[in-house]
Amino acid sequence: MFLNETKQEYSWFRRISSQFIAEKDFEKLEKTSVKLNFRKGETILKQGGIPNHIAYLEKGIVKFNYESDSGKNLILTIVSAPKILGGANLFYKDNNLFSLIAVEDCEVMMIDSKVIQDVLIDNSKFAMMMFQVASEMFKKSVMNFISLAHKQKEGRIADIFLYLADEVYHNSKFLLSLTRKEIAEFAGCSTENVIMTLSKWQNEKIVILEGKTIDIKDMEKLKYISKIG
Repeated sequence: MFLNETKQEYSWFRRISSQFIAEKDFEKLEKTSVKLNFRKGETILKQGGIPNHIAYLEKGIVKFNYESDSGKNLILTIVSAPKILGGANLFYKDNNLFSLIAVEDCEVMMIDSKVIQDVLIDNSKFAMMMFQVASEMFKKSVMNFISLAHKQKEGRIADIFLYLADEVYHNSKFLLSLTRKEIAEFAGCSTENVIMTLSKWQNEKIVILEGKTIDIKDMEKLKYISKIG
């Protein structure tokens, strides 16, 4: 992790926020924020830590990682920039419920949570927007848990790749930032299950694997696998 001294742009965050708060309030947020760069694998916010900041992901991809008491990792969801992260910390004041970890190199604005709370108090519409952001994050996690509870491993892995194509990389062909182990932690199965399933799909011409590049050739078949679970 290192500090980026370049001027903070906040292009997406500014555009969204300007609908709800005055320029003076945005400047208050900007002056008490710092832009940090995180390398792949570095922790942005740590599970169990004190929620002093709200993170705005300006560039990159991060995973929401939960570690159980037994040391088992589970990926709750994965998001790509631009995105407001950690919004739940505004409404859940205890320790961070999960860690935010860089899946690839990231640029993150760390916004002082006390300052943003002051702005929320004076701007009810902005507060509602932040609540919706937090709710959307939890919605993605809940939908993943529903998939884990009701589908077989191949259906769960299909859900993961459909989600990555639609919500993270926004393309049916993408350079996969996740390891096979991380995909397994996201799908709630073993790494071997992921490797075998991808090999099976390649033989069936559903996907083409070239190194870390994934090319989904038969999206309808993948949706069917997801549907039948």
